[in-house]
Amino acid sequence: MLAETRGSDPLGSAAPWKPPTAGKDIKGQRGGTHQQQASSQRSCFLGVEMKPELVWEDWDLQREFTKTLVLKNIHSKLQKLHVRPPASKFFTTLISQMIVLSPGTSFSMPVTFRPLKRCEYEDSIEFQGKDGSFQVSLRATIPCPALEVPDSVLLPLCAVQHCSNTTFLLRNVSKLQTCFQWECSAPFQLSPEQGLLKPGQECHITVVFRPQEALVHQQQAYCMFGEEEDKEQSCCTVLLQGLAKYPCLQLRNPGTKDGKEQRGPVLHFGSVAVGQSLQKHFDIFNPSPVTASFCLSRLSSGVCLLGSEFSCDVSKGEVEAGGALRATVTYTPAVVDTVSVEYLSLKCRGAFNKTLLKLTGHCVGPEVSLSSSVVDFGCVEEGGAVVQTVELVNSSPVVAIYQWDLDCSGHSVFSIQPASGAVRPHSHTTLKAVYRPTQPIAHHRRVACLILHRDPMFLDLIGTCHSGLRQPAILKPEHLVLYKLHWYRRQDPPDNLSPMQQDHHVCLEQQGMLCPLEEQSHQIPDSAGVGSRTPMEEYYQSCLGCMDPLSSSSSWSSHVSVVPSELLFNHKMSSSLSTSSKSVSITNHTRGKVSLVWTAAQDSPFSVSPLSCDLAPLKSTSFRVTYDPKQLNTLHAAQLECFACYKDNHYIEERLLCPPWCVTVRVIGHSFQPGKEHFIPCCSLKPPRVVFPALSVLSYRTALLQNCGDLPLTFCLDQSSNPSSADSVSVVPGCGLIQPGNHQILTLRTTPTEDSPKQGFSVHLQLNAAKLTMELTVVSVVEKLCVSLEGDGSLYFHPTAVGSRTQRSHHIRNLSRLPLRFKWNIPEPDQELISVEPDAGELHPNESFVQIWSFSPLAERTHTLKPTLTFWPIQTPGCNKSQLTLEVVGVGSKAFIEAEKAVLDVGDILVGSNRSIEVPLVNNSPCPIPFCLSVQQILQDEESLNDPETLPTLQLDCERGTIASHSTMLLRSTVRPHRRAQYLWTISCQILNASGCVSSPPQAVCEVRAKGVFPTLQAIDVHGGGSVSKLSKVHLWKLFSLDGLNEHLHSSPSPAELTYRTPTRHSLHSCPPIFTKAMLDFNFSAAPLNSDPSTFVLMFHNPGSIPVDWAFLFPEDQQIELEYWAETGEFSSTELYQMKVQDKHLFSISPRSGTLLPGQQRAVHFSYSHEFAGTDRFPVVFKLSYGREILLNFKGVTVERDKSYLHFASRRHVFTAVTIGDCTPPRQVYELHNGGAVPVRYEVDSTVLSQLQIENFNHPVLCCLSPEGEVLPGKTAMLEWIFSPLEAKMYHMEIPIHVQDGDSTLVRFEGCGFNFPALSPKHAFNCSDTKAPEPCVQRLPFPGQAVFLSEDSVSLGNIPVGSRSSRILFLNNVSHTDTVHYTWDLLQQRSQQVVQIHPERGSLGPGESAMCVLTFTAADYPTCYQLDVICQVIKEAALTQYHDALKRWEEEKEREQEEFTITDKNLTESPGVLIDKELVAAPVRKGPPFRKYKTLPPICASDSCEAVGTLCTKLTRAERRAQRQKAKIWRCPEPPQPALLHLGVTAHSHGLLEYLTHSPDEFNKHYRCLLSVKPQQPETTSSSTSHPAGLPLLTHGPERDITTHVLTSLLRGILDDPAFTHSLISSASKPFTYQLRETSPSHCSLFHSSLLPSRSSTLSQPAPQPQVVLSGTMAGQREQHNSVDNKGTAGCSGNRPHTENAPHTEHVPAEISEDVLLNTLQNLMMEAVRGELVLTAHPRTVILPPVSTRTRRTSRAMAEERDNLENRGEPAGT
Repeated sequence: MLAETRGSDPLGSAAPWKPPTAGKDIKGQRGGTHQQQASSQRSCFLGVEMKPELVWEDWDLQREFTKTLVLKNIHSKLQKLHVRPPASKFFTTLISQMIVLSPGTSFSMPVTFRPLKRCEYEDSIEFQGKDGSFQVSLRATIPCPALEVPDSVLLPLCAVQHCSNTTFLLRNVSKLQTCFQWECSAPFQLSPEQGLLKPGQECHITVVFRPQEALVHQQQAYCMFGEEEDKEQSCCTVLLQGLAKYPCLQLRNPGTKDGKEQRGPVLHFGSVAVGQSLQKHFDIFNPSPVTASFCLSRLSSGVCLLGSEFSCDVSKGEVEAGGALRATVTYTPAVVDTVSVEYLSLKCRGAFNKTLLKLTGHCVGPEVSLSSSVVDFGCVEEGGAVVQTVELVNSSPVVAIYQWDLDCSGHSVFSIQPASGAVRPHSHTTLKAVYRPTQPIAHHRRVACLILHRDPMFLDLIGTCHSGLRQPAILKPEHLVLYKLHWYRRQDPPDNLSPMQQDHHVCLEQQGMLCPLEEQSHQIPDSAGVGSRTPMEEYYQSCLGCMDPLSSSSSWSSHVSVVPSELLFNHKMSSSLSTSSKSVSITNHTRGKVSLVWTAAQDSPFSVSPLSCDLAPLKSTSFRVTYDPKQLNTLHAAQLECFACYKDNHYIEERLLCPPWCVTVRVIGHSFQPGKEHFIPCCSLKPPRVVFPALSVLSYRTALLQNCGDLPLTFCLDQSSNPSSADSVSVVPGCGLIQPGNHQILTLRTTPTEDSPKQGFSVHLQLNAAKLTMELTVVSVVEKLCVSLEGDGSLYFHPTAVGSRTQRSHHIRNLSRLPLRFKWNIPEPDQELISVEPDAGELHPNESFVQIWSFSPLAERTHTLKPTLTFWPIQTPGCNKSQLTLEVVGVGSKAFIEAEKAVLDVGDILVGSNRSIEVPLVNNSPCPIPFCLSVQQILQDEESLNDPETLPTLQLDCERGTIASHSTMLLRSTVRPHRRAQYLWTISCQILNASGCVSSPPQAVCEVRAKGVFPTLQAIDVHGGGSVSKLSKVHLWKLFSLDGLNEHLHSSPSPAELTYRTPTRHSLHSCPPIFTKAMLDFNFSAAPLNSDPSTFVLMFHNPGSIPVDWAFLFPEDQQIELEYWAETGEFSSTELYQMKVQDKHLFSISPRSGTLLPGQQRAVHFSYSHEFAGTDRFPVVFKLSYGREILLNFKGVTVERDKSYLHFASRRHVFTAVTIGDCTPPRQVYELHNGGAVPVRYEVDSTVLSQLQIENFNHPVLCCLSPEGEVLPGKTAMLEWIFSPLEAKMYHMEIPIHVQDGDSTLVRFEGCGFNFPALSPKHAFNCSDTKAPEPCVQRLPFPGQAVFLSEDSVSLGNIPVGSRSSRILFLNNVSHTDTVHYTWDLLQQRSQQVVQIHPERGSLGPGESAMCVLTFTAADYPTCYQLDVICQVIKEAALTQYHDALKRWEEEKEREQEEFTITDKNLTESPGVLIDKELVAAPVRKGPPFRKYKTLPPICASDSCEAVGTLCTKLTRAERRAQRQKAKIWRCPEPPQPALLHLGVTAHSHGLLEYLTHSPDEFNKHYRCLLSVKPQQPETTSSSTSHPAGLPLLTHGPERDITTHVLTSLLRGILDDPAFTHSLISSASKPFTYQLRETSPSHCSLFHSSLLPSRSSTLSQPAPQPQVVLSGTMAGQREQHNSVDNKGTAGCSGNRPHTENAPHTEHVPAEISEDVLLNTLQNLMMEAVRGELVLTAHPRTVILPPVSTRTRRTSRAMAEERDNLENRGEPAGT
């Protein structure tokens, strides 16, 4: 977009900004770059090339600026141009008025610009040539600031609370330095916001989009620009557009399938070895369309003091739209047998969801075992050695670090190699145990094997040393078992050995083998199990000299103890090699005398004196330990051992031998001289921080001190640095020596206290007896148990239906460092209301646990419950229990479900199909309702068929579910009707209780109604054309059996008909099988050979509510098309005949298939070609998809032109039922149609009638009034019959009808006689087949039909003889272009002139309608009328064309009569011959005509007939010559064939006495004319009356019309006279001054006629008016003449029977009154058609004032009028 201070650049690509300007003082100009391009372009006008404009840009005042305009003639001719100079004085040019340009030459024209003020100037120079003119624009612009910016800038898609940016170009297109300033508000920001641009300079503007809401953001950014000193700045805008979306991030575990993580994503690490690490991955997936940034942090817990055991390599980042980021989590456990739980919180800015990732892992330690718990070295000679092996097995996936608490440097008689090391996972190490005794005694030592992160294991080493002098009893493993059993029983062997003697058999098997200790443990009595020791306690007791003050059991007090257990020789007093000694004390705690023997080591710097001694019971003795190093600057350490045994051990029986005890003293020392630097230690301590459980119980932990250097390392516990730690933490061993590459497992013991610092305290280890120390942090603090409940200890349930159940999830979290066990305690009364699953479990530190609470109210009220949570540490079951109370609040409410609609009408559904419906179920209660639905089915209009009624026709997609509170649920269901019936389903609902069972009886929610229907069609109208165009609709209806067709279409199909639900090719034969039993005849009547095809047009209507697919299937449409090789070629005669009919297209249907929507109509054409003489039959299947299948037998007869043929529409005729004893039975008719080309004489066989009369007592039951006659070709004869039954029964008579020179036909006549004279309109045609087709109103025209009647049939019902009835009909011209002429053909009723239509002829313009009045006058004799009135319709265009052709033909005929033609034999062409009409020989009844040549074929209705005839017959030479002659003949034009409209008129007239007897109420509704119609005088009209005296004879003609018009005008004038109106008002209040006398009917009639308020006009005018299709019944609106007195005096109607022979003079005025009333009603109809009168409007009631008031007002009005007349000087009576 180019923004500037004025105007717009027409050459720019973007729409510029236009500021408001006034006058011509504008401070701006167009962009210079675009102007230069425009001015540099050259254009060509009239062959002259030049610039289209000259532009002055840089100019100043008080100066002249000149530019040159160059004109070049590029034309090949000389150019002369007249120049019109500029009109203003600012632009001048010095050239002549004429310029001459030769071809290819140029002319330069200088133009000077002289400005006077600083503004824009515009002018032009015009050049006028011979071929036209053109102009060159002259403009002077002033420079102005102009910036070019885009119209809009679209920012990239951005997430909420994120940002995106883009850049656009800001360019200065002016020649001025322009400064700019941007103004924009959030969420957009532009930078730089201001700046200065030189001419042509560009600047990139950055747009930052920071949305805070997910919306489509559109905002205008305003740029104010201008010169620096210019105060009036201009402005341009840029539309900034951005779309913001909410971000969304998801956590996905690649190792978990979708759908398994129901409670959030979890990353399971499984079991991981202590000290090792395991990595796992998870994905951060972004399903949103925007890039999202995130922050990944730990959920705050404050649990772990060692730091997190989980680490993640991703803490924040961005994930692209649809992308994923993989994060790695590393798990490094530190505490064995603990479960670590942590939560990672994923937070995304702008997102609504926060996702937690649960991290869990289990730390496992080594699982180590010994292959044997006892190593028995047996008996060894003094100075000898025995070696045994034992296996150390590691069955865990963790490396097991072990160390034997045994000095293997010679200070012990036992040694194990290797003494320390590591066992790889799932492997074992073979250890070598060596026994080197030095003194002849029995040795037993219980050695501890320390395992890092595990409790120690103990190995019993036993052996016996014999010498030549001493041979003590051999110590065996069973002695250890007896000894342990003794201590379990707390008994002392020297005092009482009988229990051991009694129970020694318990410890040994029969063979004397040792039972394992594990098998003996169950034999130990319960009373002896109180003092069991843990391995850690036993190890501490052995390390502390068997005097452990913190021992948990006093029963395990040692027999012999040593104090101190550790000796440190760390100080040398001088530089010389001197010895230092310290004493140790050994105490005998037994009641027996013991012998003490120290193990001496050779070349050891440590020595004990004395080496042996005896110690009395409960006494102590001291020994001196001397440190005498043999080498300076060396580190020494040793574990001195002393064995103690009973002095009398060798006197005891061998099986009762007590094993010796062993005590040890740890000693370390160094021989570094003072000032000598000690070894620099190189070691590691793992872990550097030891955390004890937060329980106030004695706890143990292990640590590993590794010597990583090449020099030995000594350590000792420095208690001086932190004296308080000496009391709380105990470390064993407290001192020792670690060889290079070896390690020492330290064991720490403490009891955590509450006052211990939470950060822990330090334990210092002094290394190498120097100031070098290593610090070990110990955390030993007691913490209170802490469990958090979600919702601050409150749990709320939404309202719940009484008896049902609601569930909610609730989180509990362990915020302490201890694993807990918990259990919910619910009071017993509340257990029926609430429950929790699970109600107990374990919680690891920092773990959150989800529980499901259920609430089941029993009453409609608010429940407040308080269950209690009890929890305690797993290490101390039953102790340190804590409790929390949860407040549970729930509301019980009443539940009810109802439907949105009580009755849901689905409508009609096709049987066999299905339809999905939605039933809205509404829950208006405040609680969700669990429900169970059931359906009950009722068939209303059920038929007695064995259909699958029990099958479910309404299937619910969801029978059980829950509806939320105050909501609507759409219950989706499927309806599948299996039969044609009206279905009614009742949907009932039951509310479910907490256990899922129904808790209430079924309640009806709604009713669903549907109707199973089949597709159906209905033939509502029929139209004939061609050879059957003159047949009535009743005749056509019979020919096609349309009543039977409609009956079949309305019925349900059989299962066989539904074998193929749609039209399918299913047969391999030319005659396919038929699956239906419904068969009908479609009779195409008969016609002569080569006549017009018989065309039937059926109007099909879909009366149902579903679309119908229909098809007429010929045999070839049902046959499967086979390959040529598969056809046999053998056909039956029937197949050959059907193939002929199909190939010759004798029967055709158009269209053959289609679809009709509900209420839609479609015309189907059926045609039969009369090309071959004979009777043709053809089967056609009428198939409705998913519906009926009807076999239609098409039948057509083609008669040779010289043969006689009568066509019978039906061989069965039913007469109208007649009452028994009727003296005047009605005349009835039977039609005979001549389908041939010659007249036919017929004769009814009277023999059968005579025989019938004889059988009925000589009573003429059936009499034919026209037993013989002649029927003209194509005409229909009416046989009149009188049926007079003698009995109340059905008569059957088969009467032959003979045809002269033809075949006889036997017709079955049936008639019914009945007793009860129940004369009603319904009974009139109950037993007759002469009823008109239904419906009688044609709604749509047939194809090609321009005019149609508003009613196709008029049924007058039962009328008295001699009565007259009228009906109103309308002729409608549906064409929008053609004008038509119509004529009613009333000459067809030769013997009865009973129907008159007025007007008889007329014309209709396009879209017009004409109203016709049909008058029916019944004859004197009762008759059943079945009349067919034909209306001929001809288009005016065809008539005009005919008249024009006829005129030309007549002119040519006159010309030929006046001129003559000289015939020359040499002429090859002869003029055409004019003939009036083609001469056709009269057909002869018998034998072929004798002629030399065949006559020319008749003119067919269409060219197709000729083409078919030509193809089928090979023409002879004479015929071809005749055709050539025919082409030369100019025949007289024939008038156009009119279109025929058939109007059926039906009535049943009865005698007066009979009609008056049976229908007295209907008698006065009919008007009887004066003189009935005489059958012998068809010209007599209903208005023919005898001439009354004194009155002129009024007949139908001008005289009657004049009289009617005069009377109408008089009545209108009287009614419009105000004086007459006032007189009527005044006379209404006056009393009668005379009594009406008995007058003659004529006077009465005249009196009533004078009071008729007629507004009608004559209808004698033939000009038609536009009408609306209306059907009016005038019979009930006739003038009724009633009596005027109260005694029932007869009126003037003359309707009584005795008036038939009376004079009729009094009826003449009544007829006039009837005409006046008829005209009035017709005018009302015409006004309704024109819209002047609304017949359906609600009648308005006018409330008149009281009579007295009206009288006074009338008198006052008359007085005022009289006064006015007197004032004007006029008499009052005028």
